[in-house]
Amino acid sequence: MTSYATDPSTRSGTDPSTDAGSLSLSTRPDPRLSINQATIKHADLATALRITADAGVQAIGLWREPVNEVGLDVAARMLADSGLRFTTHCRGGFFTLPDGAERIAALDDNRRAIEEAATLAAAAAEGSTAVLVLVAGGLPVGSRDLIGARERVRDAIGDLAADAKAAGVTLAIEPLHPMYASDRAVVSTLGQALDIAADFDAEVVGAAVDTFHVWWDPQVLDQIARAGREGRIATYQVCDWKTPLAADVLLSRHYPGDGVIDFGSLTRAVIDTGYDRDIEVEIFHADIWADAPESVVRCTAESFSTAVSPHLR
Repeated sequence: MTSYATDPSTRSGTDPSTDAGSLSLSTRPDPRLSINQATIKHADLATALRITADAGVQAIGLWREPVNEVGLDVAARMLADSGLRFTTHCRGGFFTLPDGAERIAALDDNRRAIEEAATLAAAAAEGSTAVLVLVAGGLPVGSRDLIGARERVRDAIGDLAADAKAAGVTLAIEPLHPMYASDRAVVSTLGQALDIAADFDAEVVGAAVDTFHVWWDPQVLDQIARAGREGRIATYQVCDWKTPLAADVLLSRHYPGDGVIDFGSLTRAVIDTGYDRDIEVEIFHADIWADAPESVVRCTAESFSTAVSPHLR
């Protein structure tokens, strides 16, 4: 499992590797909380499903690597047996390659990811959503053409839209913070994601709103409202931002409430659009990954109940 990954913060000044395990939920986890599997990266699929369900969390977002380790049919049966809702499949995308064999292979791989998302959503509990999260991809080696790279993202989604529609899957374009523009995502703002999505039916192409990536954008509240009007919020994901960033900035996500993100304004903006789906916590952080996954799920539920739940209605 090499693609999904982080720095955790400490929880309120404590060491997550020692204190998170002592946390106990005073109430049941918020029924809209979903654990994105990246948050417990080192747990295999069976363990991730078991500890999520055992903690009373009702939903999970999966990643392709652990699903493919056991095979799609087995993963679908395991998910069905868990009783959990399925919220997203991570990840597709990486569309910025120029024409050639590698781009064709990337598109074929995305078609497989669409099939996986559809199969898993159909197997999971009622209320599941067939959403494939797309990370656009960074600049090709030697290129400085951001505009051209974004156009190739649009073209690739055009190639995949019919497959997604036939499978009943929504492709969720995820804008990533601009610090990832060179290597991971030339789509950096929610507005850019929505501009690409506008060429397609909302049921087929939407956007992922991830607090870690969009909190800084002075236009974010207006763009969330726009996404709501256009019916394009496919998933809402939360985690926090705290400086200093890790040496590997990919691993700089924190538990909600441990950093500087205003979850109140962002969450209320999303909910005001009528968004009524589950909300994922997705954290990439080396210390959190090193903690026992049972402790991480408990700590995630606690932080969600404090930082996010008060703004749901």
